[in-house]
Amino acid sequence: MNNISNLEELENFINSFKELHMDKNPLAWGIARVKEYKEQVINVTYLSTNYKSDFITSNIILWALKEFNKDISPKDQMVFELNKDLVKKILDPFDYYISANEILPHKDKNLKALLEIYKVLESDKEAKFKVCFLFSDQGEIQSPEIAYLKLYLLSNKDVNIRNINLDGIFKILPNVAWDYQNNAYSLEYLKEFEIELKARDKFPCIAYVDKFPRMLSHIVVDESIRILDSSKVRLGAHIANKTTIMPGAAYVNFNAGTLGAAMIEGRVSSSVIIGEGTDVGGGASILGVLSGTNGNPISIGKRCLLGANSVTGIPLGDDCIIDAGIAILEGTKVYLSHSESEKLKSVNKNFSFDKELYKAIELSGLNGLHFRQDSQSGKIMLFMSKRAIKLNKDLH
Repeated sequence: MNNISNLEELENFINSFKELHMDKNPLAWGIARVKEYKEQVINVTYLSTNYKSDFITSNIILWALKEFNKDISPKDQMVFELNKDLVKKILDPFDYYISANEILPHKDKNLKALLEIYKVLESDKEAKFKVCFLFSDQGEIQSPEIAYLKLYLLSNKDVNIRNINLDGIFKILPNVAWDYQNNAYSLEYLKEFEIELKARDKFPCIAYVDKFPRMLSHIVVDESIRILDSSKVRLGAHIANKTTIMPGAAYVNFNAGTLGAAMIEGRVSSSVIIGEGTDVGGGASILGVLSGTNGNPISIGKRCLLGANSVTGIPLGDDCIIDAGIAILEGTKVYLSHSESEKLKSVNKNFSFDKELYKAIELSGLNGLHFRQDSQSGKIMLFMSKRAIKLNKDLH
């Protein structure tokens, strides 16, 4: 190993072996601890993740893998196990960082992760760690490690909702039993050793069974975020700062969430986007791509109010209201008076409002809509929204 004493020498060292592996940097990569049962991955906990960043460390890792005769020929998705000798090889070029404190290890998440892994592997022979690379977002997910990497990118807000390919995630992730300490158990293991575990009073207290763990078991959120029940948010949810997620009927699925401060007391299904300042009332449901929308993802604009127990099956623009208890689905018939149509034209310049009766899907994405139900006829009526939705600043 050449003696490297500064950053310039390290960069020159990297440039000298780049041609050994590939001509582009990874889109995303990370270092994880992995739990397996009978060679099936049942949980992946990333110590660090990177999105379009820290290519120095990623290239050093690829160099070390090459030195250990690993096949690093270009592939969209790559997963390698880290043993003690390989980690030491990776850390060698960083000796000057550690000895000279030029870049303190505690301020470099990847370096700190590698140092901690080296310590763990010295004392725990059963621990398993992996480094995972995503060079392209094309094609289906090929391993649980890559599935978790993509879910981390969403929950860490490195990528936006619907901006990463999750094809194949359900078939690649096994159904796992999770206890209240986020320990993962293979269902096969629990069935096989059920009697022994119960006889010794060692049977785990299972909190839930799912393919996805809870977000708060993997992600440290911003201090402005409030999540009052960890079971309400799956890993892969995108929760913007100053968002509050209440207990009870609230729920946020993976690849869904908020873009700004929001109040969530209802269900935010997969692929749903909630705009800043929006209030999803108690028990309100926004249909996801897996049910009720013919596969069309729903976006809710800024400053909207979805009343308690309402249902939304169409996208909404800004400043919209759906009254409590009303279901606005794609085929719902909506009546509009001439006087209200003239008002709505002022905030929707490119929509003619030339009919008295619409299917709700025709109104998708428009601003200032207020859906109400006539208490005598039961008809769904459309009005211009006159109420300014403002979140309680004390709660956000």
